[in-house]
Amino acid sequence: MDNALKKYSIDTTDYQVGQDNVQKWGFDIHNPVFGISAGLIILCLLSLLLVDPATARDALNGLRNSIMADFDLFFMWSANFFIVFALGLLLSPLGKIRIGGKDARAEHSTLSWLSMLFAAGMGIGLLFWSVAEPTAYYTDWWGTPLNVEPYTEQAKSLAMGATMFHWGIHGWAIYAIVALSLAFFAFNKGLPLSLRSAFYPIIGDRAWGWTGHIIDILAVLSTLFGLATSLGLGAQQATSGINHVFGLDGGAGMQMGVIAFVTFIAILSVIRGIDGGVKLLSNVNMAAAFVLLTFIVFISYDIALPSIVDSMIAYAQHIIPLSNPHGREDSAWMHGWTVFYWAWWVSWSPFVGMFIARVSKGRTVREFIIAVIAIPTLVTLIWMSVFGGIAIDQVVNKVGELGANGLTDISLTLFHVYDALPYSSIVSVLSIGLVLIFFITSSDSGSLVIDSITSGGKIDAPIPQRIFWACIEGSIAAVMLWIGGKEALQALQSGVVATGLPFTLVLLVMCVSLIKGLRTELPVYQTSAKQASV
Repeated sequence: MDNALKKYSIDTTDYQVGQDNVQKWGFDIHNPVFGISAGLIILCLLSLLLVDPATARDALNGLRNSIMADFDLFFMWSANFFIVFALGLLLSPLGKIRIGGKDARAEHSTLSWLSMLFAAGMGIGLLFWSVAEPTAYYTDWWGTPLNVEPYTEQAKSLAMGATMFHWGIHGWAIYAIVALSLAFFAFNKGLPLSLRSAFYPIIGDRAWGWTGHIIDILAVLSTLFGLATSLGLGAQQATSGINHVFGLDGGAGMQMGVIAFVTFIAILSVIRGIDGGVKLLSNVNMAAAFVLLTFIVFISYDIALPSIVDSMIAYAQHIIPLSNPHGREDSAWMHGWTVFYWAWWVSWSPFVGMFIARVSKGRTVREFIIAVIAIPTLVTLIWMSVFGGIAIDQVVNKVGELGANGLTDISLTLFHVYDALPYSSIVSVLSIGLVLIFFITSSDSGSLVIDSITSGGKIDAPIPQRIFWACIEGSIAAVMLWIGGKEALQALQSGVVATGLPFTLVLLVMCVSLIKGLRTELPVYQTSAKQASV
């Protein structure tokens, strides 16, 4: 064990949370992290607003395309490594270690715990892409996975397999590693709940200096742009749904109105904190999602149930070919979809990881990994299979808007599917409400996480600070939508890819640090096992 790790494993008093924090205007400011993060974001927003939207969009798209082309192998193999790493922890003796110590007990019921991590981890994307993505792959809307011939049985299989590939164990493994690292170092070692703490075994006391500041600043920027992408997608889908269901014609103005409304509700939620706000909304969210899913399965069981089995088989069949970036003839599709998705998951990982860490005390490493990776993947598979299977069936059988014209507007695809089902208006209204709740839970949980990072790792940051970051999140989403115009999705993606690249490297180093930390805890469990056997 190196000297830094020895010191860390027995003494964590060198850094007291808040020792260099300053109380100003009701904020608990960790000077370098708060000031630089806020300054960079505000400077970026002002620059984008002052520049011609077309020029800003072209610059962002050029940056995104350059990163995707030059670092595609890095993103692809990193995502593969995170799965292998998580599986290794699950099967190793380290899996018996309990977050918070061997006598720690869970603070939330299993159902509430799973609801919170799922609502935070999936968010709006579950509703936005569950119909649009499989349909896009099947119809060659923007390339096909592995260059499969569109509108064929093989295309149908790959459409569902590739969708699950992007929403399954790869992404959740990324979340699990970040969340486990943060939870372990905070609850087992007594370090601040901040990204820098996860690197103490490697960088020692530099974690409390500029090296740690840079890590936390990257985490804040990555989180904000990852959230902004999802909030932008949510605003697009909610606006399209409202226009479609109620016969309105709101455009960018309505999107800004939706963002303002949701940001306001998110502010009320972050003021109430975890139990009074986020936990309550997450439980409502999961209940509403379950009702919607159950109803869709009930009215389309002859399509939905076989689709679940077929998607599970397709996922298992295609996960290896889709994971291998070498010798691909579909490089454009891989860059536009898979590389972006891995950058998006990485961008969300500080936010989701820290949020999951905050609510996961008392779980063993093995229980944690199974819950964070396997259970959400299974739920996602069922959801994507049902909605995606119905959408592709409508295309195949020439039913409704999708059957007649294919994929025309991805933000309306879900509602086009509903139009061909019974009780379409009721289901559409419920889905709009669900999008808004997903929107709110993503924003408020993200604000709580950024509050913690920018206040030096404190669990409960002052209310003005929570309000500030909730407003910043909404502002980024609004500006990116305004810049993007009709190509808003591409503009939103650009920020995600730019921040996801450096943070992927941070996550790889985090894996090494986590192993170092867990190994210091293992002797306690080995001693207990020997004593029990005597």
